[in-house]
Amino acid sequence: MIDMVRDISAKSSGVRLADHPAGGGHDLPPRVSHDVAVVVYDGFTPFELGVVCEVFGEARWVAPGQPWYRLFVCGDNPGPVTADGGLQILVPHGLEALARVDTVIVTPTYRRREVPDSVFEALRSAHARGCRILSLCSGAFVLAEAGLLDGRRAATHWTECDELSRHYPLVSVDSGVLYVDEGDILTSAGSAASIDLCLHMVRQDYGSEMATQLARQLVVPPQRGGGQAQFIEKPLPALESSNLFADTVTWLQEHLDEPVTVEDLALRSAMSPRTFARRFLAATGTTPYQWLLGQRVQLAQRLLEVSNLSIESVAERSGFCTGGNLRKHFSRIVHTSPQAYRHAFQDRDTA
Repeated sequence: MIDMVRDISAKSSGVRLADHPAGGGHDLPPRVSHDVAVVVYDGFTPFELGVVCEVFGEARWVAPGQPWYRLFVCGDNPGPVTADGGLQILVPHGLEALARVDTVIVTPTYRRREVPDSVFEALRSAHARGCRILSLCSGAFVLAEAGLLDGRRAATHWTECDELSRHYPLVSVDSGVLYVDEGDILTSAGSAASIDLCLHMVRQDYGSEMATQLARQLVVPPQRGGGQAQFIEKPLPALESSNLFADTVTWLQEHLDEPVTVEDLALRSAMSPRTFARRFLAATGTTPYQWLLGQRVQLAQRLLEVSNLSIESVAERSGFCTGGNLRKHFSRIVHTSPQAYRHAFQDRDTA
């Protein structure tokens, strides 16, 4: 069943869910590109800028003519900007670019007090006109200083959560997640979580299949849910194939449509249920149940994109058994209904 999904070549719709209301007709709107501006300033950290350029820059793996992002690197003024560590880059665009893009991404800096006031003003203006704003790692401090996180949940690197809470008491800082999606404002935890948030954004804009293809190009897991913990003792991909625990996880990924319990998985791993649950949490940052739900929702997303299966059939093949159960968990995790997701992201040839 999973092989069937992998073998179908799909091109996801380049439409954000907000642009395609639930209950609309079956005709898909034309796929479009998205304009993204990333803001840098003296002292920015180059890792996150590299992630942004890799994800939203020119995508050589995307088919010719297929829409993707247009990336604009911006600063207070066009010209040289010096990163943390001494690397210097030439920024081609000023902050006026923020007035005409769909998404603005804020990079972290260890010299937050030196961020120009013009950056805060440009961010507030962009947000006021409905622009989506992302911060990566400690870039959350820049959004907080601009007043954009007041009354919201937010993530940042775990070592700086206390400081963010102390300096900005109106912000609800969540230290135990990889990223937080508040709709128009999204924030990520430490550096590697920047990749997770950027893939999450691609999934929102172009669908699960496209995000999975990009993850393969980056050689990273296709989806780590934002609710996973920042503290992961041992990354799952590092588990040896001969390890019973790793073998069980691989088996589970290939049998998502079958009813399984933690007791079943523990038995396959030759562990007690309690030991299995503890080791799973240490290896993945989430519980077996939540991980399984996330994997099943991701499979349902791909089936909705690349097939004309009914909602009930998608539910059966992704392990949710009933359409009602699929709708419940899908809506909670993806924040839209399966039918609305299909309208927005189904391959136009399939439709």
